Amino acid sequence: MRSYQVDMCNGPIFKKLIIFAIPLILSGCLQLLFNAADIIVVGRFTGSEALAAVGSTSALINLLVNLFIGISVGANVVLGKYIGARDDENASKTVHTAIFISIVGGIFMIFIGFFFSKPLLELMATPEDVIDLSSLYMRIYFVGMPFFMLYNFGAAILRSIGDTKRPLYFLLISGIINVVFNLFFVIVFHMGVAGVALATMISEGISAGLILLCLKHMDGPLHFELKDMRFHKELALKMLEVGLPAGLQGIIFSISNVLIQSSVNSFGSVVMAGNTAASNIEGFVYTSMNAVYQTSLSFTSQNFGAKKFDRIDKILLECLGIVTVVGLVLGQGAYFFGQQLLSIYTNDKHVIAFGIERLSVISATYCLCGMMDTLVGSLRGVGYSILPMLMSLTGVCVFRVVWIFTVFKALHTQFSLYVSYPISWVITIFAHTICFLVVRKRIRKAV
Repeated sequence: MRSYQVDMCNGPIFKKLIIFAIPLILSGCLQLLFNAADIIVVGRFTGSEALAAVGSTSALINLLVNLFIGISVGANVVLGKYIGARDDENASKTVHTAIFISIVGGIFMIFIGFFFSKPLLELMATPEDVIDLSSLYMRIYFVGMPFFMLYNFGAAILRSIGDTKRPLYFLLISGIINVVFNLFFVIVFHMGVAGVALATMISEGISAGLILLCLKHMDGPLHFELKDMRFHKELALKMLEVGLPAGLQGIIFSISNVLIQSSVNSFGSVVMAGNTAASNIEGFVYTSMNAVYQTSLSFTSQNFGAKKFDRIDKILLECLGIVTVVGLVLGQGAYFFGQQLLSIYTNDKHVIAFGIERLSVISATYCLCGMMDTLVGSLRGVGYSILPMLMSLTGVCVFRVVWIFTVFKALHTQFSLYVSYPISWVITIFAHTICFLVVRKRIRKAV
């Protein structure tokens, strides 16, 4: 088991950050391939309406699941602190509480997705020619939500000891199965959006099963036993202390993205399709940068638990350097090769042109988003979650909402909509930098 672990509290930092981050980047990209495979298959074999239908659900799905994703971040931080402090008893209880929350949360999300998908899509002004297909996709997708939750909480548990390799292996297996079933259901059975949603659900079930088996066969505090699974209130509250602000931030971020998606919808289904394909490409850039955020979070929490405060500064600076390079190389690359990449999703020249317009603004400046998130990772790693939430909500969400109802309303162009992204990132980077310096001073005074 030790071959999968990373010692985050001793020795050189940079090499270990890279070893930890690369499997996370690959895992995130594979997870995105679930949705990318859906979009590519329906775009190629069903048509632009189906492409728009699947793509228009992304912002809403993120809105509905972000609270629990935030709680999984809380589980990672709490578990990392206990492992850094070598408190095996509480670490084990944290594992079992986290799995319990993931299962209950997943069952709850089935109900939400099944009964509220169409009303929420209507609130987003989803066009009539795609709303029924979008609603069908979401209802089937949410039946698999317990699998989605189990995988994400299980992966967060493994990340707490530096194990980012096995979640990658599990996603590789399930990702291949997802692509095979996508093609089978759509081409052979002509199931359209229902087929790709069903394929995603099956593949997520496989990844969840693999990660549970992994935890069951582990030794030490991360070992999982079904009979020991229960809700430990004190530990759950600690997870919520970090995870709830992160989840609420994700929800409000998603609300602003839903408003932006609604604004995109006002341009019609062809622009929607171009936006869908471009945002899916950008997703690979974002998830690569988000891996650095997760790296910063995990390394900071363990070193904070071990009371090695001097390493926290080094972790942040090196993570900022890594995420800037990743964001520049991948973001600029996505824009430079935009024509070729978008043609994978569709043959429609108009759809491709609208997609490139989005890439030219958002993808080209995406490194700013990575820097913003990495600062948040360091703050959450030392237990400060409400402060970065408030800064992010003000600098990103409130700003974008105000922008939509003022600048975009006056100009009503795609550029005036998309440019709100990089402007909001710059504002929030400055705010988070000030927060980190204040928190750093408090920590050093407390030592």
